[in-house]
Amino acid sequence: VGLESVKEQVRALVAFLEVQGKRLERDLPEVATSQHLVFLGNPGTGKTTIARLLAEMYRAMGLLKRGHLVEVDRAGLVGEYVGMTAIKTDRAIRRALDGVLFVDEAYALTRSGWRGPDFGQEAIETLLKRMEDYRHRLVVIVAGYPRLMDEFLDSNPGLRSRFSREIVFPDYSTAELVAITERFAAANEYRVAPGGEDELRR
Repeated sequence: VGLESVKEQVRALVAFLEVQGKRLERDLPEVATSQHLVFLGNPGTGKTTIARLLAEMYRAMGLLKRGHLVEVDRAGLVGEYVGMTAIKTDRAIRRALDGVLFVDEAYALTRSGWRGPDFGQEAIETLLKRMEDYRHRLVVIVAGYPRLMDEFLDSNPGLRSRFSREIVFPDYSTAELVAITERFAAANEYRVAPGGEDELRR
């Protein structure tokens, strides 16, 4: 239900990757581009679900061997003490190799007003290095609120250039949320009572 603009962008991305695959089969030069993505949108707009589907698509196309999704947030990458962050970030990246590393609320790595030592920047630098080291074995998707993600991408000179495209996830409309509820209800053998839909819309 919904996400039409997202579906369109994913179709365009898959078509582009298919063309790249055909070029490689014919020994034509590869267009230098990264597969890393930025997902912009509010919570509950389907970002994690689309990331999981993309990982499966990449595997089906032969771009990733395993095509699994490893989901992390700031706590999964940043250590509390000096020297811990690089180790923690590396561990998350190793788990995600041959698949997708999905960094939710990535802007929290550069949160401003942080009191005491903040190792978020170290996590970003480690991530940037590994994105280059494992460019054929790792796809990184960073996600979060649009405005905060803009600040995140500007926080390091090499960050924005590592991501090939940004996909915007719009909020669901009322009609779409009602359709989703009805689909969940039907899947679990419930029926929305007469008048229930009006109440749901309100």
